[in-house]
Parts: sequence; structure tokens; C-alpha cells
Amino acid sequence: MCGIVGIFGYSPVNQGIYEALMVLQHRGQDAAGIVTLDGRKIHLRKDNGLARDVFRTEHMINLKGNMGIGHVRYPTAGSSSSAEAQPFYVNSPYGITLAHNGNLTNADELKGDLYREDLRHINTSSDSEVLLNVFAHELHSLGKLRIDENDVFKAVAAVHRRSRGGYAAVAMIIGYGMVAFRDPHGIRPIVFGKRETDQGTEYMIASESVALDSQDFELVRDLAPGEAIYIDMTGKLHSCVCAAHTEHTPCIFEFVYFARPDSIIDDIFVHKARSRMGAKLASKIQRDWPDHDIDVVIPIPDTSRTAALALANALGVEYAEGFIKNRYIGRTFIMPGQQVRRKSVRQKLNAIDSEFKDKRVLLVDDSIVRGTTSQQIVQMAREAGATRVYFASAAPPVKHPNVYGIDMPSAHELVAFNRSIEEVQEIIGADRLIFQDLEDLIAAVKKEDKSAVKRFDTAVFDGQYVTGDVSPQYLEQLELIRNDSAKQGDSSGADVVIGLHNNR
Repeated sequence: MCGIVGIFGYSPVNQGIYEALMVLQHRGQDAAGIVTLDGRKIHLRKDNGLARDVFRTEHMINLKGNMGIGHVRYPTAGSSSSAEAQPFYVNSPYGITLAHNGNLTNADELKGDLYREDLRHINTSSDSEVLLNVFAHELHSLGKLRIDENDVFKAVAAVHRRSRGGYAAVAMIIGYGMVAFRDPHGIRPIVFGKRETDQGTEYMIASESVALDSQDFELVRDLAPGEAIYIDMTGKLHSCVCAAHTEHTPCIFEFVYFARPDSIIDDIFVHKARSRMGAKLASKIQRDWPDHDIDVVIPIPDTSRTAALALANALGVEYAEGFIKNRYIGRTFIMPGQQVRRKSVRQKLNAIDSEFKDKRVLLVDDSIVRGTTSQQIVQMAREAGATRVYFASAAPPVKHPNVYGIDMPSAHELVAFNRSIEEVQEIIGADRLIFQDLEDLIAAVKKEDKSAVKRFDTAVFDGQYVTGDVSPQYLEQLELIRNDSAKQGDSSGADVVIGLHNNR
């Protein structure tokens, strides 16, 4: 998972991109990068670390120009070296730089084609570099000294024909403008907005609408599945649906966990969707456990707060904040290595004993992935004095890996993989475990069919991959590079699975 941003303006954009990346920092804490265009010269700064650490005063001064793009990234089984940081750049044709969120499921095939047929070299294991080179090759194959919006859209259409998976990208073509595009299934989010100035209309593209809010850009809309927008050097915006066949199936896990609650994705308010998740979960408890003895509902901060509050209100049970969070610790389920995750949970959360002592507590989290965090939090609640510890997940059991840009672990590291709810309950040590039903989750996000989105990518729950190209062999290879031993430095054999990496 990554955050991307692009700004076309009439004044320096370096500060605006930096502040947008700070807003999108929750989407990746491993690396950050900004590239700006000053006339026909680009200025690039990228490195490992949080945005606030990567960009110092001397870097910001050098990032000159009125157009630029930025990226925040987290690592998966690929390298977390600064070589994998984005944006990426190629000098032919014209000079193109690109930032990408998502994962190409046929990146290994594309990499081979780029080498054998397109005569292009890929220098990293990132499929973002593959995507950039596919786009660059398709522009080059037009054989034009000068290009216009129709040429850009032809190149994007060819990208869609060649690429599979989930992807949202923003790119700059030196001397021509900025382009953004979304995969034909609309799996990964991307929006654009505008801001009126005395010089003209400025545009901003971002993974989430909150980035636009932070810079006073008015949200125009999400990019449609398969759509590209192109802003030329005169500031004129062009748009075109470049894919022959589209189906709108955004990733439902964005609403469960990844997106900020104040974002709007595909015209769905994330905060309201999470509130409805809590209400649905309360209905399930009332149906399946009408004589519950819950004294207090306590969220596991931060993502589950909205659902937990709605659940408590629907049950008529007290809601309390029982954990204090250290905001300088990253998201634990995407941290490489089980020992690192176990250590970070205790560093991240501290229980307030008075909220637990002599109470029957229902802990609410957005989801349970590995179970590492859940297990330790249940133990913390008991140590704080809870007499009974119940656990509720606002999402169904996560049983399958994500292949479209979220670094879900290998299937065998998912606590719910091939296990019953009772077995998961025993592993995390809860006195009772309640999972959201998948149909209720879908209804909560769709708002009872009031959303224009009719289907979501729910593969992590049901194993149904919307692109239709995810084979058992692919998942077996994914298992090899996503298990903890691979992430702790065992890179042997990495060359045989190049292209399966989601290096964001």
C-alpha cells in the first residue's frame, strides 16, 4: 500500500506535495519521494524513512518547479533499500517520472517482455518500475517527436491491455504535462481536485481526498476504472476511459483499515461506512448473543474507534477509551518479522487499568490478520484487571492474501487460514470472538445498495480475485516471498519470483 500525489500549479509545489505526503503517511512509512519539474529539468529527492525525515530544508529548496509528484511507500518481501523508493524516472522517451500504488499480478511476464521485446532494462524488483517502462515504451512506439493528449491516452490504453492487477499511478512527461490513470477494475483509490487562482486553475491528484482537503483543493471526483486524465502544459485537463472493458470493484479493505476515516472514496464516506460496520456488528451480537453480559466496549486505536462507538450505542453499553497509543509506532501487521511485531505491540499500546478492572470487556478491532496484536491486547486487558475479555472484529476472518497492493502475509501466517472461529478464539485467548459477516460488511460499505459501486474486491475474505488471473501457482510463489523468513533477509531464489513483489 502506498500514497501518491501530483500537483499542477502556477507557483512552487514542493511544500504542497510535502504536506500532502504527511497527510498520506498512514499509507506507507518506509520511504518517501518527491520529484518536481522546473522548465525542462527535474529535481528528485527520495530515501528511506518518514516524509518528515527524508525532506530537510536543503532538499525542499532544491525541489523547484510548479509541477511535481510525490510518493510514500511501505516494504513487503522486496528490498526496502532506497533504490526501491519512488518516484522512478526514465529518460526515454521525453523523460518520464512515475509514482504508483498497487500491484501488477503479471509483472514477471511484463519484465521478461520488456527485456526481450522492448529492449528495456529493469534495475529494481519493483513492479512500479515495470509499469513506468511499459508506459514509456508505448509512448515511444508511437514514433512521434511531439505528442498530444490522444497519444497519451493511446499509451495508457496499451498499458491497460498489457498489465493486470490493481494500480493507480501519477506521472509527469517532461515538456508535456501530468497524467494519472487507474486500473480497469478501479481496485486502488485515486481522486483529483481543482483550485482556482489568479493565474488559472490548479489541479491535484491523490490517493485519498484528505490530501486535497489539506491543500484547499476542491474534490472533483474519483477517476473511473480504466480512466486517464491528462493536464497539459497550458493547464487544460483532458480525460478518457482508455480500457475496453471495465468493472468497478474497489478494494473493500480500504474502508475497513487503510483509508483515513475523513476520506471519501468512490463517493463513499469512510467514517460513515465504519460506523455502519459497528451497527451491523451490534445487530449480530443481539441476534446471536442476546443475553450478553458486556459491561464496556473498548476500541483498539485508532482505526476501530468509529465502529466501536456505533456498536456500543446500538447495544446501549458504555463506551470507553482503554488504551493509550504511542503515535510514533507504525502499523504492526505490515512490519517485517514476527519478533518485531511482538515487540512493537507493547510499545504501541498501554492499557488504562481503571477502564478494565473488574469489568467484562468487549474489545473491538477493525480486523484480525496474523493475530499477533489481538493476542497481546487480550493479555493486556486481563493484566489490567478485566474479568472477561470478549473480542469483536469489524471485518470477517482474513483467510487469503491480498495480491493487489496490500501486503497481507502469506496464507499460512494468517491466523484464520484453515481455522474455525473457535480455534482463532483460543489462539488469541479471548472468552468469546465475534467476526463481522461478509454480507453485512458489504452492506455497510454500500449503504444498502445506495452506492454506485455494486461489487467490491473481497478476496482477502472469500478468495475471489476480481481480475480472474490469480492462479494457485501464483499464490504458491507469493507464499515464498511473503513469509517471515523471506522478510528477514532470506533473498535466495528471489530472482525466480521477480515481478510478484508489491514493493510499496
